[in-house]
Amino acid sequence: MIEGNPFTLSIFFYDSKNFGPSGYGRTTLFQSYDRLMSMKQNDTNISSAKKRNSKRIFFFLVLFQLVDSIFFFSCANPSEKIAEPNSESFVEEKIQTFKPRFDRKRPVVAVIGENEYTELSDFIVPYGVFRRSEVADVYALGTNSGTMRMFPTLEIEIEKTLSDFDRSFPEGADFVIVPAVHDSENSNLIRWIQSQTSKGATIVGICDGAWLLANAGILKGKRATGHWYSLNDLEKKFTETKWVRNRHYVVDEKIITTTGVTASIPISIALVESIAGKKRAQQVAKEFGVVDWGTEHNTSNFKFENKHYWTAAKNFLSFWSRENIGIQAAPGIDEVTLALVTDSYARTYRTNVFVISKSEPKIRTKGGLTLFTTETKDQKKSFDRILENIDISPAVIALDKTLSQISSLYGTATSSFVAIQIEYRFH
Repeated sequence: MIEGNPFTLSIFFYDSKNFGPSGYGRTTLFQSYDRLMSMKQNDTNISSAKKRNSKRIFFFLVLFQLVDSIFFFSCANPSEKIAEPNSESFVEEKIQTFKPRFDRKRPVVAVIGENEYTELSDFIVPYGVFRRSEVADVYALGTNSGTMRMFPTLEIEIEKTLSDFDRSFPEGADFVIVPAVHDSENSNLIRWIQSQTSKGATIVGICDGAWLLANAGILKGKRATGHWYSLNDLEKKFTETKWVRNRHYVVDEKIITTTGVTASIPISIALVESIAGKKRAQQVAKEFGVVDWGTEHNTSNFKFENKHYWTAAKNFLSFWSRENIGIQAAPGIDEVTLALVTDSYARTYRTNVFVISKSEPKIRTKGGLTLFTTETKDQKKSFDRILENIDISPAVIALDKTLSQISSLYGTATSSFVAIQIEYRFH
C-alpha cells in the first residue's frame, strides 16, 4: 500500500500493486471517484443524477482503461499473499468487568468520528447498541459540530464536539469508541485519544480505527488486531505491536481492537456484558439478532479472489446499469439496522443509496441520532428500487436478508464481495 498518505477511508483504492480496502493510501483517481460517488449519494435531485454524472463516469472509465493492465491478472494485494496464521493458541478474550469511577451512576461512552468521513457501521452500531442497552450515557462526538459524512453513504448531524465533551466531563470518558476515519493521522483525534487514555478510559478501536490508535502510540507493546486486509501493513509499520489474527476482537487491559466493520456487533454486546452482566447482554443480543459475541474468528476466510476483482471492475465500469436505491426512513428508525443495510448496498458498486423521507429533511433515529434525508416529490420516478420497513427484523437478520437480496439482484460474486469487505461470514 502507499505509505505516507493516510488521507482517506476507502474500501477500494488503486495503484499498480494494490487494489483493496484501506484506511489510507488512496490514489487521486479513486479520491476523485469518492467525490463523484459522494456527490451522487447526497444529490437531492435524484432523477437527474445518472444523466448529470454519466459524462464524468465515462471520463473515469477512460482513465481506468489507461492504468496498468497487469492489474487484472496480478491484482492480489501482496499483503494477502504473505499472511501468516496466528501463532497464538485460541483463548477467549476477556474484557475487564467495569468498575464505576467518579461516583457516576452509569459509565460515560464517547463514540468519536471525523466530520469529513467516518465509517458508517463502525460509528453507528456501537452507538445504537449502547443506547438501546440503557447501561451507559452515550455521546456521539465529532471534531466539529454540524454534518458528519459517513462512508460509504449517509450523513448525520453532530451536536457535540470533542471540546464540548471535555468541558462537560473533564475527568474523561469511561469508554471511547474509535471507528475508521478519513484521516488516520488527524491530530485533533490523536491528541484526544491520547488524553482520554491518560485519564484511564478504555479505548476501543473498531476495524481500521486501529490505524488511529497505532498513530496515537497507544498500541506500543500491546496485542491488537484490525481489518483483515490491513493486518500485514499494520504489522510492517507498527512493529512494536503484536498483531493478532483469528480474533473478532483483542483485549489488552484497557485497549481493545476489532477486526472489520461487522465486528462492531460482537464487541458492542461484549462491552454491555462487561458493564451490566451476561443476563443484560443476552437480552440486548436477542434484540439485535446476535447469537454469539465471542472472539472466535477465522481471518483466513477473508481474502479477495480473482472473481471479486473482476466483479468490482465490472460493477464499477457498468455505470449505465447503476441503480438508485431509496431506503424509506421515518422518525424512530433503528439506526443499527439502517447502518448495516445501507453500508452493504453502498458497497456493491452497482448502487447509489439514499435515505429518503416523504416530508422531513431530518429525522431522529431510535437512539437519538439526527439523520439527514433526501426529500423527493415523486419517489417512484426518482428511484429504481425503494426499500421499506427495513428495521422490521432484528439488525443481524436484516443484514443477512440484505446480502441475500444483493445476491439475487446483482449475483453471488457481488454479495460475496460485499461480505468480505465488511468481514462478515455469510453463507
